[in-house]
Order: sequence, then C-alpha cells, then structure tokens
Amino acid sequence: MPFSTVPFNRDPDFVDRPNMLAWVHKMCAAPGSRAALVGLGGVGKSQLAIQYCHDLREASPQTWVFWVPANTRARFEEAYRGIADRLEIPGRNDPKIDTLQLVTNWLRDEGNGQWAMILDNADDIGVFYPKQKRGRDDSEDIPAPFAVFLPQSQNGSILVTSRSKDAATRLVGGYKNIINVNAMDESQAIQLLRKKLCDTSEEDGIAALVHVLGCIPLAICQAATYINQSARMTVSRYLEEFRKNDKKKSSLLNRDAGDLRRDESASNSIVTTWEMSFEQIRKERPSAADLLSLMSFFNPQGIPESVLRVHTTRATPTVNQPILDYNDNDVGDFDEDLNILVAYSLVRVTADSDLCEMHQLVQFCTREWLSSFDQADWWRQRFMAAMAQEFPNGSFVNWARCQTLFPHVAPMFESEPAQEELLQDWAHVLSNAGWYLWMKGQYREAERILVKAVKTREKIAGQSSLSTLVSVGILALLLQSQGKYEAAEEMNRRALEGREKGKYEAAEEMNRRALEGREKALGKEHPDTLTSVYCLAFLFHQQQQHEAALALYQRASSGYQRVLGVEHLTTKACSQHYISLVQEMQRGR
Repeated sequence: MPFSTVPFNRDPDFVDRPNMLAWVHKMCAAPGSRAALVGLGGVGKSQLAIQYCHDLREASPQTWVFWVPANTRARFEEAYRGIADRLEIPGRNDPKIDTLQLVTNWLRDEGNGQWAMILDNADDIGVFYPKQKRGRDDSEDIPAPFAVFLPQSQNGSILVTSRSKDAATRLVGGYKNIINVNAMDESQAIQLLRKKLCDTSEEDGIAALVHVLGCIPLAICQAATYINQSARMTVSRYLEEFRKNDKKKSSLLNRDAGDLRRDESASNSIVTTWEMSFEQIRKERPSAADLLSLMSFFNPQGIPESVLRVHTTRATPTVNQPILDYNDNDVGDFDEDLNILVAYSLVRVTADSDLCEMHQLVQFCTREWLSSFDQADWWRQRFMAAMAQEFPNGSFVNWARCQTLFPHVAPMFESEPAQEELLQDWAHVLSNAGWYLWMKGQYREAERILVKAVKTREKIAGQSSLSTLVSVGILALLLQSQGKYEAAEEMNRRALEGREKGKYEAAEEMNRRALEGREKALGKEHPDTLTSVYCLAFLFHQQQQHEAALALYQRASSGYQRVLGVEHLTTKACSQHYISLVQEMQRGR
C-alpha cells in the first residue's frame, strides 16, 4: 500500500491560510507539476506543506507522499536512501548501485502509481546545480547536479519550500509556479497565539504582542512556548519584557524551546533561523550582505535606494575590523545585491518609487547577527557617516529631502555615541535636523536637539569654531522665535563672543556668497534666498551694524509675508527680530 514519509503529524493548532493552501492544491494537481512556497524562515512554509500532505493522503490514499529535506546534499541523499528502503527497491544494498538513480527510476515508472514529493528547505541552489570550479586544475571532480534526480514524471508532483526565490524558480521552472508566503495577517496571528497558549483567559496584550512579533508564526510559537513554560509569565509581562531594551528582546528571540513539527536540524529561535539566511547570502555574495548590514540601521520603512547606492561601495577591511571576505571578481553591483535580498524575502521594493523596506524583526536580527562577529558598531558608524553627508540643512529647498530622511535620523537624537569619532557626524545631523524642525515650527523638539548639537560641538571643536557658531546662531533664532528673549540673548552673546575672535569677516563673506548664489539660481523671492537675507541680517545685528541689519530684516520679513504668509512661524520670527532691532535703536537714541 502507498505510504507517506512525512515525519510530522497534522498540527491541531494549524491556522488555515485558505488562499495559499488552495493554490498549493490547485498547482500540484496537474500531472508532472512543480510548485514552490517561498518566504522567510519561520513564516510557515513547511507547515503549509505538512497540511497539504495530510489533506492529500486523506483525499487520495493511493498516492505515495515523500518528504525530502533538501538543505544539504547529505540530507537529500539520506532521504532517498530511506525511500529506497521503505519501497524495498531491489539492489538498494549493493554498494556499486547508485541509490539516488534507483529511486529516480522508480519515480519515473508510471506503473508505480501517483506520487507527491515535498522538497523542504531547498535554499541553496548549489545542492542541485553545483557551481563550476575555477582554476587551472580542471581535473578536480565537480559534484553531480542533484537536479537530475528530480524526474518530471506525469504521475508525480513536486512541492518546494525555500527561502530563496532564485533557487525555487530554477527548481520549479518559472515565477508563475511560485507563491510568496509572507507573515500572517493580524487576525490569523491572534488566532495562532490563542491556540498555542495554555491559558487563554488573558486578552490584554494579545494584539499588541503579535504586532511587535511582526505576525511571524515562528516568533509567535516561540513566545507562546516561553509563556507556557514560565509559571509567572503572562502575555502582558512578556510584552513588557520584550519592549524593555534590545538586550532583553534578543534574549527572548534567541530562545529555542523545541517544536515537534519542525525539521530536527532547524532551530526554533527566530534569530538563529534568519541568521541561516544571512550566512547563505554572505556566502553567495558578500556585497549583498554589506547592503543588508547597512540597511539594518535605517528605519525599516521608506529606505531611499538613492542613498544606499552611494554608501554601499566596497569597504576597505582593516586589521582590527575585517569586513567580509571579498574576492577580486566581486563587482559589487547594487542592483544585483538588492535583487538577492528581495529574492530571500528580506527586503521589499516598490516599482514606482525610490524606496524599499524591511521587516522590523529582520532588521533587529540582522543587527544581532552583526554583533555576533563584532561588526555592529562598524556599520552603525558607517550609517551615521552616511546620514551626516545626506541630511541637508533646513532651508526650504531641502524640505522634501529632510522629510524623507528624518525618520532615519530621529532615533539618533536620544543617545550620544560612545565612540568619540562619531561625535562630529552626530552633532552635524542634529544641527541640520534642528534647523529643519525650527523651520517647520516644531520649536520644542528643535530646541532639545539643538542644545545637544551646541554642547557637542563645543566639546569637540571649541566655542569659537565655525561649526559651533552655526549651531549657536540657529539656536538663538529659535529661542527668539519662541519669545525666550533672555535665553536667546545669552546665545547671541556667545555667538558674538565667538565671532569677535576673528570669525566676523569669514561669516559675513560666507553669508554674502550664499545670498548672491541663491539670488542668481533661485530668484530674490525664493524662501531659501530670503533665509540667506535673514541670516545676514542676524549677523549684522550681532555686530551692532544696525542700519544694514534693519534693511535686511525688512527685506526678509516683507518677502516671507508674500511667499509664506503672515501667519507662518518663520515670518513671525523674522518680524519679531525686526521689531526688536527697531526698539534697540530707539533706546540707543
């Protein structure tokens, strides 16, 4: 009688994803069909395959069902030897006989009836299509392509589960035979967590927990197992621990409690599961691993491809910080690197924009992976340097760029870098971001980060450095805009004291050149030109050149009223400076 070698029982906690399971049944029903479930490790590909196998056996008991682990050549061979033993194929014990070919011949024989094969975890295409070896010695044997042992027989079908879209496509003959398995939707994730929990009386926190776990089935099962095993652990307490800090989150995501319905060689830790994908990419194409490493420090949503293209050129390894093992033939082509990450379901891109995104847990686990070989700090430094170059000042012309990049720099505001070499880049980002927030009217947040920028620049460059004076000047304007005149006066005095040490001429020249350039390129009424007028007026104001400052304040204020409107915060701030100067001049008389 036909039998099944599926090593897993039907899961009573299985949460159906009807569209996907229906697609598998439909695709595998055709004679000689091949289909593939592709997605991240832990999203439930193998569980869908197990469910399909049990459904098939119930509907068609005369069908042979073979489960073949395909993550390595050794596992594939072991599975075929097991099939040969179960089928009692003559000659299987003869050491001169190729067992793989024996099983393949049996599968090709339509007289043996219908069969279905699950090729599980076929992530490495090298298992089935070994790469040709390079070098002068052509006598070295190349492993046999195991793809020849997957017959295209009219009486059989093959269902592949894989993390690699490229590997799956080659095995099943095209993208039309593939379905992407993503995270569950929220209702499915909640249902799965409730099924896995022993105590289902607590409702508080269930929706929030599946959300922070990204609706990833393996992460949900991992959390439920920990909650069930810990006497005093509840959903709410687990959620609180998970959110506490990165160290605690890492500890929870690294736990491996075991699962009877996962391959014995597979980890039940979501971190370890995904690190297998990272290592495979690192092996296939190191430059793609570099790209993933840099992306892990961005906000997971809205990552600009244009920034990545500039800042993922090949890094030069140093003695203390070896990056990855490059070879001379690695061209580091960005598009190919990105395609590999997309093929492994680690990154998503949109056809109509410059942006891409990655799952928040994938991002966290990538950083954990980097930490495992002491590269996290190096890539964090690389990311901060990129943001220092890319995030512009808060001038009106830069607002769109600032808006795109702001979610990626915002997490920097909370903590000063431990490495001294990062402080200059950090202060630069904070100063420009503070300028942008000031121009957008977000005064409180702008003041908070500008104060940090000023203190840092004073520490690393001194009170009289040009970079410090720029930040002090922006902060003074911001404080004045909020009506904090005493604090603004203090900042102005500090700026004045610094400029009195010889910076006036350089600062004036810089502002005049900026104004002339903007008038020529943008016109006299452009908001950025008016900002240059405003800054030059402020500079003359600090030098007590009242008449020159008054004329420029008046020009900037009138221009802002026409372009931005009377009620705009920048217009009001400029007008207030003009009024303050008039009052100063009246008192002086």
